[in-house]
Amino acid sequence: MSGTKSRKKPTVAPAPEAQALLRISTRNYSSWSMRGWLIARLSGLPFRVQAVSPDDPGTRAELLLNSSSILIPCLEHEGAEVWDTLGIAEYLNELRPEAGMFPADRVARARCRSICGEMHAGFHALRSSLPMNLRAFVPGFPVWSAARADIERIQFLWRDCLGRWGGPWLFGARCTVADAMFAPVVTRFRSYDVALDAVCEGYARTIEAWPDFQEWVAAAKEEPEARITELEFDAEF
Repeated sequence: MSGTKSRKKPTVAPAPEAQALLRISTRNYSSWSMRGWLIARLSGLPFRVQAVSPDDPGTRAELLLNSSSILIPCLEHEGAEVWDTLGIAEYLNELRPEAGMFPADRVARARCRSICGEMHAGFHALRSSLPMNLRAFVPGFPVWSAARADIERIQFLWRDCLGRWGGPWLFGARCTVADAMFAPVVTRFRSYDVALDAVCEGYARTIEAWPDFQEWVAAAKEEPEARITELEFDAEF
């Protein structure tokens, strides 16, 4: 037996995770950018933000619902480029399953994906009649029948999920992609003085107490003001 001591193999530190890039539009007006940013925060993936000017013609068309596609927000990560908000959510869920971005329960997860899809593809009257504008507050804003139907449907979805899974988030004790998808709706309800029932008001306050939501709103207030007149409503109608 030799007297030489066995040498330990040197420990190799894992390579640092590549930081992703998330391109967003204006924080004040862009509901889709808010969703993408909140979803990225849920994942825990390190990312930096690149803001695209609202004066960019393509971005402006998206904000005014005049574009056939929504290309902002867009996530770039290790060669992948994902510009659809639900696509971003699914990509990050595959990358970071431990983050629990979707509910663990199969039935809850199916419902979560369904209501996220409904938010993603529907509620056109709400989008056009009550555009996101974090700087706005219009008391007594008149909500017409088509948008009112959207509001009632959203409140039904909230009450149903909160009743089934116990709150305070839509699917129980943990925030999920669904909460990120509906967070901009809360800002619309506040901006246009939409009255909510007690259950939905409680959920709206849960969203408003979310630190990531608060960070987005605070950053929007610091954003250089660039008014998009088509998305502004005067207090007098």
